[in-house]
Amino acid sequence: MTFRVIVPDNLHEAGIDVLNAADSIEVYAPGKMTREDTLAAMPDADALIVRSATTADAELLAQAAKLKVIVRAGVGVDNIDLDECTRRNIVVMNTPDANTIATAELAFGLMLALARHIPQADASLRAGHWDRKKYMGTQISGKTLGIIGFGRVGRALAQRAKAFDMREIAYDPFVPERVARHLGLSLVPRMEDLLEEADIISLHALVTDETRGMINRENIAKMKDGVLIVNAARGKLINSADLAEALISGKVAGAALDVYDVEPPAPENPLLGLDNVIYTPHLGASTHEAQAAVAIDAAKQAVEALLDGKYDNICNKAVLETQ
Repeated sequence: MTFRVIVPDNLHEAGIDVLNAADSIEVYAPGKMTREDTLAAMPDADALIVRSATTADAELLAQAAKLKVIVRAGVGVDNIDLDECTRRNIVVMNTPDANTIATAELAFGLMLALARHIPQADASLRAGHWDRKKYMGTQISGKTLGIIGFGRVGRALAQRAKAFDMREIAYDPFVPERVARHLGLSLVPRMEDLLEEADIISLHALVTDETRGMINRENIAKMKDGVLIVNAARGKLINSADLAEALISGKVAGAALDVYDVEPPAPENPLLGLDNVIYTPHLGASTHEAQAAVAIDAAKQAVEALLDGKYDNICNKAVLETQ
């Protein structure tokens, strides 16, 4: 029996090679496909490998009578309707390990750039100015780094911050205290404790009903004056209007954002155009190494699911009850 794998988003060639090398696997990966072309291809799909561009919603799933598995080449599955997949007995998996280092390195780079005004100073010098006093920064050594969300990326960031002599605290109600102790930092029992103590806050949480918009006016009021905020996780963790208000007032001294509630951000996003904000276009996994790794992991998971019935990193575990 031959299984057909559809890849509607651009996927690193290393992943395509894994699919092409597998027995009984037929691959359709023409490069970035339009929505219309993707919908047209779904009736023949046994497996779907997506990045963030393709939305696997009810409309798409309704065209996919044969679909058995969706693999997200990356971590976030915001673009996949998990409940509808479960209802249709489709297993959804992601590749959470492959881009951990890339995302943690970007978050740390954003933190350094924010503390030392590196992008602004670069732009100023390119414009012919020599403003040393204007771009006076702050050392991160000795500062308290608060990590919200202590999964793979949060832990990788903590390891790197330790080399810069930072004091580290983390908040994650789903992580046991022993994990934090092993890495030599404190896991605070309440997010309020972190908000009150941190000089720099880095977000690494998943978007849930509890975390959506957690950086809001109420929680910002609990933070230190002049706090710095880094978000290389998910844009929906931030209430854009509330953070913009705090950045303009100076309550929050600066923010570095790699992700946005809508991507690309709409022109009317209140966070755009602020002098004390650093912007990058969702580059967390954008390294050659990470792109190859997520593609390989996604391809292997699709092959193993179709040929061996083996599933890793299942995102809709309720589907197992229907197997």
